Amino acid sequence: MTRAVVLAAGEGTRLRPLTQRWPKAALPIDGRPVVVTLLHELASGPFDELTVVTGHLAERVEALLEPLPYSIRFVRQPEPIGSADAVRRAGVDPPYLVTAADTVYASGDPGRFWTTFSSSGAAGAISIRRQLGRPRYTRIGVSDGRVVRVQDPTDESGYTAAPLMAVEAPVAQRLDEELAGPPFELAEAFQRAIDSGADVLGIEIGRTRDLTDPLDLVEENFPYLR
Repeated sequence: MTRAVVLAAGEGTRLRPLTQRWPKAALPIDGRPVVVTLLHELASGPFDELTVVTGHLAERVEALLEPLPYSIRFVRQPEPIGSADAVRRAGVDPPYLVTAADTVYASGDPGRFWTTFSSSGAAGAISIRRQLGRPRYTRIGVSDGRVVRVQDPTDESGYTAAPLMAVEAPVAQRLDEELAGPPFELAEAFQRAIDSGADVLGIEIGRTRDLTDPLDLVEENFPYLR
């Protein structure tokens, strides 16, 4: 089985008041719920076991996904205490893919990312992209195809991290440690593994589309307004 964990539990605070009524993962890109587009993409690749971690307005996310013709398991995060907790609750044995639920990837990118990782023998992988306009905190330090610093605001390479990651045992075991609070626990888990000598790949993917603030919702659904 090729496993993927989809993180759909967040409150989407930067998208309020929209996310007081609708979960962020249910909001649209190109007029379609972003999480539905994501699961279609994952299922079209090598991923045949999908675990979706829900939390805020969980019933609405689950109602959208239950009709899909895929093997989907739902796990709820009772309170929003971070990404590491969400991944642990998924209860999936490594190796597995982790992705945010609010991102649309270029067609085929998740599958290509996983194929590159799974044939490498690495302890993990983080997707990277060259995409103008990404927040400074997503800058990532990569050398010779390996991640050196998961978060490096001073990096001038033009690379930023995307929310598509591969996790093997050396990274997974770090999720059980005491990590910094939301929202960067996964980044810290990867960095601790790297600092201990684990090999984490930086795998380049294409442009991503996601929902961070209300303007994104307008631009991703009404392109003529850009």
